[in-house]
Amino acid sequence: MSGFGAEEDAVDRSVHSPRAALSGASWTTSARHADNGCMADQPSRVPIPGSERLGPAHEPVGACDPTDVATVTVYLRGSDGEPATGRLSREEYASTHGAAPGDVDAVRSFAAAHGLSVGAVDLARRSVELTGSLGSLSTAFGTTLTVYRAPDGVEYRGREGSLSVPSELGGVVTGVFGLDARPQARPHFRPRANARSQYAPPQVAAAYTFPTGLTGTGECIALIELGGGFRSADLTAYFSQLGLSEPTVVAVPVDGGSNSPGTPDGPDGEVMLDIEVAGSVAHGATIAVYFAPNTDQGFIDAVTSAVHDTNHRPSVVSISWGSAESTWTAQAMNQMEQAFTAAAAMGVTVTAAAGDNGSTDGATDGLQHADFPASAPHALGCGGTRLEIAGGVISSETVWNDGPGQGAGGGGISDVFPVPDYQHAASIPPSANPGGRVGRGVPDVCGDADPDTGYTVRVDGQTIPIGGTSAVAPLWAGLIALLNQGLGRPVGYLQPFLYSSTGAAALHDVVTGSNGAYTAGRGWDACTGLGSPNGAALLKALSSTSSP
Repeated sequence: MSGFGAEEDAVDRSVHSPRAALSGASWTTSARHADNGCMADQPSRVPIPGSERLGPAHEPVGACDPTDVATVTVYLRGSDGEPATGRLSREEYASTHGAAPGDVDAVRSFAAAHGLSVGAVDLARRSVELTGSLGSLSTAFGTTLTVYRAPDGVEYRGREGSLSVPSELGGVVTGVFGLDARPQARPHFRPRANARSQYAPPQVAAAYTFPTGLTGTGECIALIELGGGFRSADLTAYFSQLGLSEPTVVAVPVDGGSNSPGTPDGPDGEVMLDIEVAGSVAHGATIAVYFAPNTDQGFIDAVTSAVHDTNHRPSVVSISWGSAESTWTAQAMNQMEQAFTAAAAMGVTVTAAAGDNGSTDGATDGLQHADFPASAPHALGCGGTRLEIAGGVISSETVWNDGPGQGAGGGGISDVFPVPDYQHAASIPPSANPGGRVGRGVPDVCGDADPDTGYTVRVDGQTIPIGGTSAVAPLWAGLIALLNQGLGRPVGYLQPFLYSSTGAAALHDVVTGSNGAYTAGRGWDACTGLGSPNGAALLKALSSTSSP
């Protein structure tokens, strides 16, 4: 895939001590000099907590052109804190927990003082877009911007150190995104031309006993995509071959992203895998695909746009992109988790792929890493298995691990987030890293991800087998759409139910295999979580429960 190696390198060394940043540590900017004309010291300023990051690992080319124009997204605090998990409508959430108009006015005054124009304001998302020259933006947020060149020749804008705002905006601004444009995430999919076997998604769904007689009618599944695209002709041919009606698929642009199909070995494979897996499981649902640039700004804006979308109103959001927690700033992780918390309050489930590089998550520092956003407490982390099907039923299921460099299901212990309440009884083990920290365990659930037992996917006119935990997130998203239709209500924040004895009994416990530093066993483990789905049992168990 063109540029993939450079993209992976760019996300490997970009942030410093996210755990410390999340705990509220203060930072000093390491780039407080104005030799490129992009920054000037400002009196009475405070750092934005968690905005600290290291410069990219790539070659610095030189100072940014201060006359170039960019748009940043400023996120604000909520007007009434975070609600408990419930069933607020999107409109109710916006009115009670969105940004306060007074805080928006304060940002408007700040923008005017720095020669920035105010664009879209979204109280529900708590976001304000500001546009201006890079020189003005650098001065406004107290940073220096530099151009870097990746090995494939692609140049992009980066920064190091922390961001700051005038003291009157301290506590008001929770994050600023768009100054740094380095690639943030990678897609968790694995094509394999010589796969030993491959299954159509309905075969996998049938083996996992997904409820029959349900199609997801009335539901909307949101897919987050940071590149690539789909071709309508491929979708028509694919669903026709499966004998299924074609789902309604709509592209939703975010931050200038668009449906831009390219080649099968690029991100098109991710996009088509997501659409075809979710769509063939729940072909009666609408599939809304949110396309955004592969930056922290694009990723976060796509997620908040989907969660608060009052047009398509997704009941489940599926995310197949991510990277090790160590590659994220704390402000970005906080902002994403706030979006997932809002989703839970509105009855929206978020599924996230746990990664395809085993317990290291592809990092080369000798440590184990959980993948984010799967490690966010309000995301349903989806790990990977090798699934063998015989006679339409599961004949065996083990942890996906094809060996070094070949791919393995991600999973482990978060270095950032503490153990959430729903995992307190799950006997989360200490991290395999020095210090043995006990934190949020990843994944929560699992499903077929080994490309050697992968999914038949049509992409850019070709039919190829594809695996990866990228397939598991939309598989679970499709199942949740079926459950929502069958129950007549959204299952929403599903984790507390799944970790109950009733919920765990509706899963297939996977007890064999390892993803590197962690080994599967009875109950929850850091390879396959609680297990793979038994869809009919889940529907029955949820039907007897008033709320997940």
